[in-house]
Amino acid sequence: MSKLGKISALFVCLVAGVRAYGQLQAPDLSRNHGAWYSGLVRDYTPRAVPPVNFSNSNRLDQLMRAGRIYLSLPDAIALALENNLDIENARFSILIAESDQLRASAGQLLRGLNTTINQGPSSTSSGVLAGASALGGAGTTASSAQGGILSGVNVQLAGAPIPNLDPVLYATEALFHTTQPLTSSLVTGTSSLITSSNAPTFGIQKGFLTGTTVGLQMSNQWINQNSPSNDFNPSIASTASLQISQNVLQGFGLGVNSRAIRIARNNRKASDLVFQEQVITTTASVVSLYWDLVSLQQNLKVKQQAVELNQKLYEDNKRRAALGVIAPLDIVQAEAELTAAQGDVTTAETQVLQQETILKSVLSKSGVDSLATVDARVVPTDTITVPDHEPVRPVQDLVGEALAGRPEVAQSRLNLENSKINIKGTRSALLPSLTLYGVLQNHGLAGQLNTIPYPPGYSPFGPTVTSGSGNPNYFFLGGYGTVLSQLLDRNFPDYGVGFSLNMPLRNRSAQADLIRDQLNLRQQEIGDRQLQNNIKLNVVNAHIAVEQARAAYDTAVKASKLQEETLKGTTRKYEMGASSFLDVVLVQRDLVTRKSAEVAALNAYVRARTVLETVTGEILKEHDVSIDEALAGKVARPAAAPPQ
Repeated sequence: MSKLGKISALFVCLVAGVRAYGQLQAPDLSRNHGAWYSGLVRDYTPRAVPPVNFSNSNRLDQLMRAGRIYLSLPDAIALALENNLDIENARFSILIAESDQLRASAGQLLRGLNTTINQGPSSTSSGVLAGASALGGAGTTASSAQGGILSGVNVQLAGAPIPNLDPVLYATEALFHTTQPLTSSLVTGTSSLITSSNAPTFGIQKGFLTGTTVGLQMSNQWINQNSPSNDFNPSIASTASLQISQNVLQGFGLGVNSRAIRIARNNRKASDLVFQEQVITTTASVVSLYWDLVSLQQNLKVKQQAVELNQKLYEDNKRRAALGVIAPLDIVQAEAELTAAQGDVTTAETQVLQQETILKSVLSKSGVDSLATVDARVVPTDTITVPDHEPVRPVQDLVGEALAGRPEVAQSRLNLENSKINIKGTRSALLPSLTLYGVLQNHGLAGQLNTIPYPPGYSPFGPTVTSGSGNPNYFFLGGYGTVLSQLLDRNFPDYGVGFSLNMPLRNRSAQADLIRDQLNLRQQEIGDRQLQNNIKLNVVNAHIAVEQARAAYDTAVKASKLQEETLKGTTRKYEMGASSFLDVVLVQRDLVTRKSAEVAALNAYVRARTVLETVTGEILKEHDVSIDEALAGKVARPAAAPPQ
């Protein structure tokens, strides 16, 4: 192999090696694979991001029969994991974090990570759910407190600059043609020096995490002049140089220069935690919306039973009035009660329809765009079950589970770690900038013997010398191959070392940055403690709320049964004439109120139980939710078969 071939192969290997080193640090994000040249151009072509799929999974169609969606709670959660847009949006946050990893691997600053959690819609307002909403206040407080503490991940890097870790290949070309009039022809042999030059330069440069920058450069200059005094014309001059610089104080070391990469890795972990938190929030929202729908339908049945009671009372009064046992006014009062009860049924039916629409919007990507989905009625197939006895779980154990299982706690710790990593950069910026550098250069020169003659009558080296000096050094005779040979043999080497010192005398900016980062860290430590205190408080409140809700439900069930017995006794007295019609109406109203209170107490109990599962971080486990399935958007569990 010729020397020119050896140099070309050496340079190509260096470029390929540096490029491969850079690729080892970067994650693979939607790489384009295709033709043979794709590997050469993929770093300069956009990497495709797949569009959002706004079509629903076929699970919704599998649950629909004759215009009705027979929906169990597990299927409702599965539909949310597959179709909910809040979860779909959280999936892209993970890809955004991966893109920041790719950016950090090049030594660039991060663009940030969004940690916003969408809470989802609330249930329709009703008297039945009013008490439950108040009872569930502990969960609402926890969410708002978390939002204030974890509003985002701090990724703005200050301090010592980070080296550019992506290798940069550069090339320049300069073509010149100059004409220079001269006051003397003694040196050049001509009064007007005409020069044609071509100066291509190319090289490669890369920074490393140690604070080292390495550059390899090859500069060339082809010159052709009209001077008869040159020994060689045209001539080629080349310089090959290797430059190495090292930060000694500011910007020195892996810990300082790798901080963006380490923070990006933490943010990638945080994106998984944010996704898990969104899945928890959406699951809790779906569970609450589902049980609220069940409660509203139970409340509708209570209102319908009230209509049946008032209808029976109205018919009985009509018969008694026909026999002359009661006054006609009692018929009017009975009809008024029946009309009022029918109005209550209409209101309850409207609330059920509204709740169904809200639930369907959470379980579908298309919302209310699909007429088939809009017109379909939701039929819950699960009912609220109350255990005979509440499981005994010490509050300390619940708090421990919450601190270990809540993703917000892990996010807060990652945020603290990021701040500590960032302080390394601002602390390094306090130091003076001291850079050591070394330069190694080799020169080469070659050309052809000059054939341009001296003007007639002028020869500075005697009449026998027609061009040049008459005594050229044939070592320089040749072409570009001769230049490369001189470079490889290091015939004309240069060496150089030195340092560059930059020392600000007051350094107030760097001091302010470090103080600011340390203060931010202290605030984040306070926020982390607030988060843990809020979690503990919410767990205690949720545990108390479950106990209170269970006691309230047991009381409501007992009161409802007693009111039923009271209505039976009052009705018998009324039939025997020992009681007035007004007494029956009042007792009947009280029964409807007790029944509605029982439904509300049951809803409050199941909401309190959902809040406890949420604040302890156990809701995914309780409802058999897989994060991997949520991330894939496909639940393996088949849809429940609708009832025949």
